[in-house]
Amino acid sequence: MINPITRAENRTRLHTRIRKKIAGTPERPRLAVFRSVKHIYAQVIDDRKGQTLVSASSLEKSVPGGGNLSGAKSIGKLVAERAIEKGIKRVVFDRGGFLYHGRVKAVAEAAREAGLEF
Repeated sequence: MINPITRAENRTRLHTRIRKKIAGTPERPRLAVFRSVKHIYAQVIDDRKGQTLVSASSLEKSVPGGGNLSGAKSIGKLVAERAIEKGIKRVVFDRGGFLYHGRVKAVAEAAREAGLEF
């Protein structure tokens, strides 16, 4: 019997394909989004140094809404505010193999509204 590809393996393949084209630089770091069933996470990463510059997640107590759509909007706004505080205005968006839809889209739109350019 042939082993079917799981959703997680499929997402990993997609993410690998995306990462071949996208890389964060010091001038324009990568805004990476990860969503699990319960939570959503966003990081601004400089891939040349291999360093996370800014992060936000729905695990933080200060984030209203948790891992749902309203929580995703607050994560996008929070990560953008933290990035701007560190002097980061422009980023490259990495959807992490997820469809640009729902919570991932909400993070991106909220980050744009808060002042990040991508």
